[in-house]
Order: sequence, then C-alpha cells, then structure tokens
Amino acid sequence: MTTANSSQIALPLPILEMAELVRGNELRLLERLQPLVRRQSVTLDLAHVARIDAAGLAALITLYCDACKAGFRFAIVNPSHHVREILALVGLDALLVSQNAEEVPYFGTQLQETAA
Repeated sequence: MTTANSSQIALPLPILEMAELVRGNELRLLERLQPLVRRQSVTLDLAHVARIDAAGLAALITLYCDACKAGFRFAIVNPSHHVREILALVGLDALLVSQNAEEVPYFGTQLQETAA
C-alpha cells in the first residue's frame, strides 16, 4: 500500500517474520525488499527486531544503496533500543533512521504492493 501523494511504502518487519536481523535470515530480507527499493521508496519498521548483527547491518546498507541508485529512499523507523544502539555505534543511525518516525504510517501486518 502506498501513500496517496508518493510512491513510498511503509513495511513492518513482522511481515517477514523476523525478530532478529542476523546472519542466516538477512537473505530473506534482501530477497523480499530489493525488488521494492528498486522501484519505490521504502520505510522499514524495526520495532520488533530484538537483535541485529553485521549481516543484518550489511543487508540494510545494501537496501539503502540499491534505493539510492534507483533514485528512491530507504529508511528505517522505530528501531528497538538495542538496534538503535548498534546503529549509533557503527554510525548508521544518521543515515538510516528516519527523523520523521511519527509521520510514517503503519500499514498493518500484510505486505500490499500497488500495481505499477
């Protein structure tokens, strides 16, 4: 589902059934979201992600770079306390965390794509 005035989609990570963004499940995130970030802006809700490791960080960076190359935006909102700490520790919080988290809508637990 997109907002009426943009081609941005907001996705809660539970749609991918991930509580941890760690080695072993980062590929599932990339498989699902890379095609999306290449055709529209995406905001990913990380509220339910308790853990993240280097593989998860690399996946987020890949999504960010793919979106930028395609002329779109990729951001995350509502990172859990631990995820926010890790992002700050490696200096990715300023790049990836949306500063307008309260303005980003939550579109439920099902991924809904628009016809393009």
